[in-house]
Amino acid sequence: MRWPPWSSDSTTDQKSQSSSSSSSAGPAPTLNKQSSSLDWAAFTETRTLVPTLFLTSSILLAVRVHRRYLRRIPDAPSISPSHLRHRSLFGRVTSVGDGDNFRIFHTPGGRLAGWGWLPWKKVPTTKKELKDNTVHAPELAHFGRPEQPFARDAHAWLTSYLGRRRVRAFIHRQDQYHRVVASVMVRRALDFPPFRRRDVSYEMLKRGLATVYEAKVGAEFGGTDMEQKYRRAEWWAKARSKGLWKDYRRVGSDWESPRDYKNRMGMGDSSDNHAKSKS
Repeated sequence: MRWPPWSSDSTTDQKSQSSSSSSSAGPAPTLNKQSSSLDWAAFTETRTLVPTLFLTSSILLAVRVHRRYLRRIPDAPSISPSHLRHRSLFGRVTSVGDGDNFRIFHTPGGRLAGWGWLPWKKVPTTKKELKDNTVHAPELAHFGRPEQPFARDAHAWLTSYLGRRRVRAFIHRQDQYHRVVASVMVRRALDFPPFRRRDVSYEMLKRGLATVYEAKVGAEFGGTDMEQKYRRAEWWAKARSKGLWKDYRRVGSDWESPRDYKNRMGMGDSSDNHAKSKS
């Protein structure tokens, strides 16, 4: 019942609304403070910090591994100077151009990274050229120049030995033609013992299909011990007249080494020619 009787309902309603709004708005700041402090405290708890640090570290590690080991190098000029003499490249041989150079397609991570069986990681015929400055192989006919004896034998052997196979190239430097100078290793099931890593340069020298690289500068052996190993293999093939050494000791033979042939044809490396001009 209204009292006094002449009071209106609107006045009573306004008072009740104001009292209810003041009572509801009163404790709000306290609740906001509590919720804010609780949220910040949650970020410093161990159960929050540990997963966050683990996730961040995993992402950074994955980026580093990808950039260092799984990023594909598209061509020889793209190789960082920091890789030279410190890193190796794993890839598939796509073509053999001569007895001492061929091309590979870089496949970082190999089959474990999906190369060769994932649809978007097929090995095309685009190439990265490698040059072996450990050996000199007989030269094929190029640009009107005659081919050397055993040039086809060296090319055929290297093609059958490396064609479409996976190899690991230990890169040394780039030459003046932007090719990668490297020592190359391959594993083959048909060799004995099977699947042992084979040095391609050593195998060619042992069969008499190449000679030790004899330029004044630019030779890359991978150390003094490896150079001695290569020279012993060359001596062994020469003593048994294997391959290109067949007519080496024959009287009246016009035997010519791959190095002498290149010099006669004016095909010496620019670095070697520069050294000759200064000597």
